[in-house]
Formats: sequence, structure tokens, C-alpha cells
Amino acid sequence: MILEGDFLPHVSTQPDGMLKKAYFVGYMTNRMLTGALGRSTEDDRDYYGKKRLDMAGMLLAQIFRQQFKKYTDDMRKYIEKETNLNNKTITLANALKHEIITRGIKSALSTGNWGKDKHDNVQKTGVSQMLNRLTFASSLSHMRRLSTPLSKQGKITKPRQLHNSHWGMVCPAETPEGSACGLVKNLTLMALVSVGSDSTDIIHKLQDWGVKEFE
Repeated sequence: MILEGDFLPHVSTQPDGMLKKAYFVGYMTNRMLTGALGRSTEDDRDYYGKKRLDMAGMLLAQIFRQQFKKYTDDMRKYIEKETNLNNKTITLANALKHEIITRGIKSALSTGNWGKDKHDNVQKTGVSQMLNRLTFASSLSHMRRLSTPLSKQGKITKPRQLHNSHWGMVCPAETPEGSACGLVKNLTLMALVSVGSDSTDIIHKLQDWGVKEFE
């Protein structure tokens, strides 16, 4: 179901997680209403603690998911066409066009155009790039580059400014000139990207370490 797999996937993707999603929707509604009524401070959208980074694994999973959906759609259309023609035998080898996934991933890695929407428009550009090997420091910096998904032609200044939450996570000096200034950042060399984990697993680990109560 769409609600199970696509709606709030960071909360849960299991059938028994619908109650958690309902609580989370209620929490978001409460935050929105209290902020609109002035009873609580509004969240800062530029605060880096609320940011999520799409790493290489997630990006490859997205492009594979799109290409696999295209692969299954082409297979379904071929079988429906052969069925409508009343063919007694259907050759599955002609329906399984395995080169669709390979060609799609190769095209994304070579051009940097990552994914397309239902109108066949490119969703992201410049995702994969040629590694800068001018110096060792430039190679390290290029591999830790962050790109904010905002239009570089816009004149908004708030996302481009240096935020106090960048301390220790984003280099305050290195950013390109021109329209990409402030939108393309570089992760510091000592910064680490945390990955999602189930809270119950953390509680079990603490119990294994001898922690009796966890608040």
C-alpha cells in the first residue's frame, strides 16, 4: 500500500506502523497550529540538525527503483499485447528486457541526470561528477561535496548564508562563486553522517550493556 511504503517512510514501512504514523501526523499538526497561533517558536528550516543527506546508496536505490518499475511496466505491456492478440504461446524471453535497468543506471552515472518525473523531466542534475584530482586536498573536498536541492537561479539569500549550526559539520569558507554560492557546500573532513536505526534496537543494546532503565 502507498500509505505503508511511501507515506512517512522514516517512521515505519511495516503494516503495524500505521499507528505510529497517525501519532506523527498528529504531532506535525499540533506543531503547525501552535506555531501559527504564536504559542511556540517556529522551526528554522536552515537548522542543520533537521537536514537529511541522500548518500550514494540511497541515490542508487532511487535510480534502480525507477528503472525496475520501467522494466516491469514494459514486461506487463508486452504480455497484455500478446494476450490481446490471442497468441497461444508467449515467449517470456522477449518480455524480459534486462538491458533497461543497465542502460538506465549507466545513463544516470555518465550524465549526472538523476531520475525523471511522470512528465519525463529530469529531477536532479549534476549528481555524478568527474572527480577533481588536481590535488589530494581537492579530491577529498570534492568527495564530501553537498548540494542543496534549490534552484541556483533564485535570489533567496537565507539558505545561502552561513548558519550557526554549520559549526563542525560544514566548511565555512569553501563554496563556489556565482549562482551556486552557499548552495553547494563541503562537509568537514572529521564530520560523520549518522544512519537511521530503530529505537528498539538501541534499547536492547543498552540492556545488553547492563543499563536497567532508559529514559
